[in-house]
Amino acid sequence: MHTLRDGTPVPHVGFGTYPLRGEEGIEAMLSALEVGYRYLDTAVNYENEPEVGEALRRSGLPREDVLVATKIPGRAHRRDAAITSVEESLERLGLEQVDVALVHWPNPSQGHYVEAVEALIECRDRGLVRYVGTSNYTESHLREVLAATGEAPVLNQVECHPLFPQQEMLRVHEELGVLTQAWSPLGKQEAQYDAAPVTEAAERAGVSPAQVILRWHLDRGVMPLPKSGTRSRQESNLDVLGFELVPEEVEAITALGRPDGRLFDGDPETHEEM
Repeated sequence: MHTLRDGTPVPHVGFGTYPLRGEEGIEAMLSALEVGYRYLDTAVNYENEPEVGEALRRSGLPREDVLVATKIPGRAHRRDAAITSVEESLERLGLEQVDVALVHWPNPSQGHYVEAVEALIECRDRGLVRYVGTSNYTESHLREVLAATGEAPVLNQVECHPLFPQQEMLRVHEELGVLTQAWSPLGKQEAQYDAAPVTEAAERAGVSPAQVILRWHLDRGVMPLPKSGTRSRQESNLDVLGFELVPEEVEAITALGRPDGRLFDGDPETHEEM
């Protein structure tokens, strides 16, 4: 179990919802809730907020049992647009409050990544949002936010997997009291399921390579957000607390990282999404 700065517990693994849409997407999300996921991660640009809300309603779970996070897009960084974006997300989700609102990408050439966070803080003050987070912010972006607002986001969601372990950002997050969330935590098409450090740990622990990688995230203090529409895989991705990795195994998997390990040209200093 992870905790936010104020001590609020959050699940050890969250459920990524991109690109689940339509009735099939609702069924996949409902399945995830049924097997035990209690954190749903969506975004305006995922175009599936209505499906997330519908899956939550169909689950019958008490609202307070499930954390829902969404992200405002790059086109909504200015204060008024960011606030409107949150209001519209709540309408699509069918919720009165979202648990975490994040800025999806900093889009530094626009220069409004601090203003966007300030707008989300205003949404928090209005009760529309419980917690303010960021996604893909670099150390300099986070420090600018801290200098301007007096607080760091409660979490920062970044690309993180064995080929791109984000060692330096983990250090920064720990210093600032920011929870690290990992998107593409298994590495998608570059998943290191056949890498020796992963297969050896999996064989020793009697688990799958994917479970080893997710456990690697947990042992580094990272909250992974895997996505799967398959119930059996949803179950195995969540079932990563019944075994442990030894420090040498964690280090060996981390050592798989490489400077060009990003899945695509997603450097937050240059990559922008509207």
